[in-house]
Amino acid sequence: MIIQTLEKAYCPYCGEPIELLIDTSITEQEYIEDCEVCCRPMVISCIVNQGFSDEALVSVRREDD
Repeated sequence: MIIQTLEKAYCPYCGEPIELLIDTSITEQEYIEDCEVCCRPMVISCIVNQGFSDEALVSVRREDD
């Protein structure tokens, strides 16, 4: 079963707020997504603490970091 949560972050390039849809059924994931505002590639890393409430710890960094 896929469970998703909406997380808020900021683009590491332009600083604009972004929303990320995270699949909390995967405990660790890393993927590249383009910023909706400036279209630059961001690396999204996510660790999900599975339990009563699947808390997602999300970090966003520049692809060239």
